[in-house]
Amino acid sequence: MSASGQRDEVEMLATMLLIRRFEERASQQYQAQKIGGFCHLYIGQEAVVTGAVAATRPDDYLITAYRDHGHALARGTSPDACMAELFGKATGCSKGLGGSMHFFDKKNHMYGGHAIVGAHVPLATGMAFASKYRREDRVTLCFFGDGAINQGSFHEALNLAGLFKLPVIFICENNFFAMGTSVKRSTSLEHIVDRAEGYDMPGEVIDGMNVREVRDKLSEIIASIRKEPHPAFVEMRTYRYRGHSMSDPASYRTKEELEKYRLDDPITRFRAQLSREGKLTNEQFDKMDKAAKDAAMQSVKFAEKSPEPSLDELYDYTYVTGDHNPSSEFQPVAKPDAAKGVSPAKKRGNGSDKPKPAPAPEPKPNDGSTRAVAATPEKQS
Repeated sequence: MSASGQRDEVEMLATMLLIRRFEERASQQYQAQKIGGFCHLYIGQEAVVTGAVAATRPDDYLITAYRDHGHALARGTSPDACMAELFGKATGCSKGLGGSMHFFDKKNHMYGGHAIVGAHVPLATGMAFASKYRREDRVTLCFFGDGAINQGSFHEALNLAGLFKLPVIFICENNFFAMGTSVKRSTSLEHIVDRAEGYDMPGEVIDGMNVREVRDKLSEIIASIRKEPHPAFVEMRTYRYRGHSMSDPASYRTKEELEKYRLDDPITRFRAQLSREGKLTNEQFDKMDKAAKDAAMQSVKFAEKSPEPSLDELYDYTYVTGDHNPSSEFQPVAKPDAAKGVSPAKKRGNGSDKPKPAPAPEPKPNDGSTRAVAATPEKQS
């Protein structure tokens, strides 16, 4: 492997450490009642998103469910902006309006953070459709838990993705328990990856505790999609070391089971691999770990000093105002007709040359000069 590749792997380990130390600090702050609402930690699953992001380009799209802190950090959102969001502060990545389950970072193409189970899977399909419609060379990564695969929206989204050959990878982070029910008791299939067969898309099982395997296998899938757009389904077999959320004692699993998976900690495993290969020393690891702890602690100080959102902005992000026209952002790049030099849209006739109908008159408020519709039927004679 090249020197740059070695350096990249050390950076991947640093990312995993940052996620782990951030989540540990978030846990402390939640218990100190400085974070309200729900809080779902990513401890144990760091290799999944770290390896996935290492396989993508910065302009690829990423969207996930409510266990989203790690995804934002791996994508490049600063720990300060993440912790401030947990604190509900104006300096948060979603301006303090989203909280733990709604991390967004448009600049880094991280599009949530979605709280309703499976609801973001159709959004990912739409994002991939937009990429293909605009003839962009981008891939959408959609992360969700094993609890989402039995939602109706999941099946509808995969059907459309398969039908239109969209450039999207559906990544199931199978931590075996969804919210608190074993996948063996909630899903009829023995292997979640078999869902892919029903929608004519390739499926792959990946060891989600092995960051190298995640990166390498997703790199192959992404290269295939860039060559010829198509969807893919990946089952990442991973494990979370904490409960579903901070309020979950995880009494549905045994201590022996938890200890078994702790022995396969993705950070410990990757550290050992790099050390055996002479790419990482104990001193380097200790330095990276300290940097991650310092960044997490600094993010708490930043969040504590940050201002609360202004009440004047309460309704600013509820409705689109002004002359904003979202449809203008989604126009396909017209390819000129080879014979006549005319764009396909113009050749077909898209109705742009037709006169636009006059806008309907605005309804006038009822000031008493006109009769209002009766609330009850008139008495029959």
